This record gives sequence, C-alpha cells and structure tokens, in this order.
Amino acid sequence: QVQLVESGVGLVWPGGSLRLSCTTSGFHFGFITMAWYRQVSGTQRELIADVDVAGGANYADYMKGRVTISRDNRKNMAWVQMDNLKAEDTAVYYCHRPLFADDPWGQGTQVTVDDPWGQGTQVTVSS
Repeated sequence: QVQLVESGVGLVWPGGSLRLSCTTSGFHFGFITMAWYRQVSGTQRELIADVDVAGGANYADYMKGRVTISRDNRKNMAWVQMDNLKAEDTAVYYCHRPLFADDPWGQGTQVTVDDPWGQGTQVTVSS
C-alpha cells in the first residue's frame, strides 16, 4: 500500500525558510519521480516542483529561485526547501507521485506564513 506522509514546521515568519519532508513506503521509491504540490485555501492544488530518480528537478515558475526539491533513494524520502516565504505561500503542502494520478493524497502539512506576534495593545499609564 502506497503511503506518503508529509511533515514540517507549521508557522513561519515572512521572509523565513522551511524544509518539508515526505516519508514514503509501499513502492519502489528509487524508480519513481516525486513531486511537491500545494493547495492555497479556495484554490486548486498546484505543482511546486518535481524530482526524477537521478535528482533532476523542475520548478514551477512562480517558485523558481525560492525552492529546492531533493530526495534520498536510500531513505525513501523527499524534501522541499522553501526560502523567502511570503504570506501568499500559506497553504497545505503535499508530496505525490505525479505519474500516478490515481494515488490517494495524504493529509498534507499546513504551512502558515505570518508574523506570530499579534498587533499588541497600547497601554498608557498616566497619573
């Protein structure tokens, strides 16, 4: 049974970086192209990048220069490193086998790009 489990940090500051992991099982990972996708709330899932069995990568234009996809065929794992994150990168991120469209999608991992500090509230003390 094919299993793809995404994991990684959930909240990132604007301009920050993160690395998501994809742990796989149930198939011959070393023979399969892997990809990362994301789904922004209210929109369709979109491809971020894919990596072939030799490590050759392709990137979506909107992410070029900010993303690096990688894999380790011995560990049956793939990763996506994203830098200079923006609020519009807030989405659920998935890994998948792009040539197996009928594969079930995993849970994905939510990434939120936001300032974790709130607006604060002004307190004035006067006599």
